[in-house]
Amino acid sequence: MRKSGIMKAGEVPSRLTRARAAALSATGQLPPLKKVAEESQKHPLRANSKRAVSDDTYLPHKKRAILHDVTNVRCEKSNRSCLNPTETQAKKRKLNKPARPDVSKEVTSVAMELPQIIVDSKPVKLPEMRLRSSEDVTCSVKLEDNEPIRLSANHCATNNDLLLSQTSRVSARPSISQKKVSQTVAAEKVNTYELLGVSKHPDVADIDADFEDPQLCSLYAADIYDHMRVAELSRRPNPNLMETVQQDITPSMRGILVDWLVEVSDGYKLQANTLYLTVYLIDWFLSKNFIERQKLQLLGITCMLIASKYEEINAPHVEDFCFITDNTYTKGQVLQMESLVLKSTAYQLFAPTTKTFLRRFLRAAQASYKRPSIELEYLANYLAELTLMSYGFLNFLPSMIAASAVFLARWTLDQSNHPWNPTLEHYASYKASDLKAAVLALQDLQLNSNDCPLTSIRMKYTQDNLKCVATLSSPKLLETMF
Repeated sequence: MRKSGIMKAGEVPSRLTRARAAALSATGQLPPLKKVAEESQKHPLRANSKRAVSDDTYLPHKKRAILHDVTNVRCEKSNRSCLNPTETQAKKRKLNKPARPDVSKEVTSVAMELPQIIVDSKPVKLPEMRLRSSEDVTCSVKLEDNEPIRLSANHCATNNDLLLSQTSRVSARPSISQKKVSQTVAAEKVNTYELLGVSKHPDVADIDADFEDPQLCSLYAADIYDHMRVAELSRRPNPNLMETVQQDITPSMRGILVDWLVEVSDGYKLQANTLYLTVYLIDWFLSKNFIERQKLQLLGITCMLIASKYEEINAPHVEDFCFITDNTYTKGQVLQMESLVLKSTAYQLFAPTTKTFLRRFLRAAQASYKRPSIELEYLANYLAELTLMSYGFLNFLPSMIAASAVFLARWTLDQSNHPWNPTLEHYASYKASDLKAAVLALQDLQLNSNDCPLTSIRMKYTQDNLKCVATLSSPKLLETMF
């Protein structure tokens, strides 16, 4: 090993790395390497030298091929970096004389990423770029003002910001016809409406025109509700279940159960979807299975438990439903009934209810108002919930019940205009004559013509926060309206 000590002035270490050479060259302390060269000549390399290397012997390493461009000679100009790979590559290009520099590949890739410009409804390619094989490359960009951008060879491929600014300056100029572009956009909207199946009738309002709100699913709303129409037929409970399947329970017992479940859902602040799904699961199970009247309440709380798990964020626990029955049923009985209900539905809990279609039809009804009517929404929901207790409304499809609720609600609030308009007819797919039987039956429920003692829904909608819509009554419907 070499003896450690302080280097004398002008002395060069045995091996000089690139980092040390750059540091010495920056400070101006790197002398010519003559002594090192003379010392290496005194001790030439021997191929089969068996003698051990002494401390005073210096054996320089061979240069590797990958380091041919690296030099330890001090640069002539101290203000330039001696290790400049760009200069080295430029000198190589001059010697080899390539047809085009490699920068063109990068510039082409930049041009492919820029968006196209639409002029008069026709796509126009991006500005073309030419490169000249010289030290100072001129990137000629075919812009409208034909101003070439002159860049150096080292910066032509990396100056993307300048190219982007020039391209944006071209797109901002008023050379593109604004009138034709607006006509193109209008034509695209018309084509979109045709694809969505929106009627061109002037009296039909487009309730799916708000494409910016993703929650409305405007692009898919028509297809979604077409699927709902098919599902309400395939997943429909038996409208004659009391006469064909059940022998121990009556329609009035079913009404009492639903009226009690309305109070339970109101006490636990459950959503309306949960209540509708609960009644649907009860009717579906009763359509497939015989049940004794002692277990009818057990079926009710079990269906509400399942619906809460499906619809609610924080569903009540099993113990809560056992508690509201005064512990008439145990937790084990509820879980056993839950298994039976799920098997009867084949674990397919989704089904379109009246509430599903009511949202859509209310949106179509509100289109004829300058301002949304809150009373219309509350009154339609009140009339729709009244049908849950009535066994006879199983004869009507959920979509027809929803349309009838909107029809009667509009008639209750305003008798000066016909409650059914082309917009409602278009989106509900029902004419006024198709709704006659359902609307008349629903009006009997509203007026309580049969003196029904079940008052949970009526008391619910007499509250001030629901605009006391249960206290409203409608005049007699005329035959000419249908």
